[in-house]
Amino acid sequence: MYKNYGPLSTALYDFTKPVGYSLGGDIEYYLERLQGVKGKILEAGVGSGRFYIPFMEKGFDIEGMDHSPEMLASCRKRCQERGLTPVLYEGNVCQFTLCQQYEAIVMPTGSFCLIENHQEALSALTSMYQHLVPGGRLLVDLLLPTDWKTGEITTSYHQISQDEGIALERKSITMNWVEQYTLMVLKYEKWQQGTLSDTELQKFLLRWYGIEEFKLLLQSVGFSAITCSANYKFLQQPTEETSLITFEAVR
Repeated sequence: MYKNYGPLSTALYDFTKPVGYSLGGDIEYYLERLQGVKGKILEAGVGSGRFYIPFMEKGFDIEGMDHSPEMLASCRKRCQERGLTPVLYEGNVCQFTLCQQYEAIVMPTGSFCLIENHQEALSALTSMYQHLVPGGRLLVDLLLPTDWKTGEITTSYHQISQDEGIALERKSITMNWVEQYTLMVLKYEKWQQGTLSDTELQKFLLRWYGIEEFKLLLQSVGFSAITCSANYKFLQQPTEETSLITFEAVR
């Protein structure tokens, strides 16, 4: 019934978030934090290259991994259009084995929150730790549901081409305070010359963490020198209004 980042989701993502489109300043922040990195970087959850391609164009030795073949196909196409040769892996961030280690692993813009349960999150952090060189850094963003409204429904329509558009309905289903997640259902409808030609449903679950909780999770894996920064301002302390936190940690 549900698809995760299928063809319609990927098409709309590419349209609304083109290459280099900065979400709240994430690209600029990560470029600054990764200055001086000469070794390999891995972006976990690379998607279709919105974040990844600008780093390639800046000369970083960056690779990408994602679970969605549709997203990876789009990323390869975008790279080809720019004369770039990407190194991309199809795999699950919760448990992966690659043939090299990295000087930095990044997971920006809250993608880590898509990992649905504690054990998978722990497994993902363990895999990342094992793929870092000694002294290598992990940078990961977490989202907090500061503006959540259960039952809220929003709709939008995006004209992809002269004859084709995609309608998106976002319905906020529930906030689970005990297990710390929000659940939304996304419905994509593809319209061609006024006729509905395809529909796609996506279950969109985001898990959130307390600051000390996530620090302890990182420490349990073996990370040290852990810092957190609010809203892409390095070492700015989070407040009750903070909706995005970037953690850095060292192997």
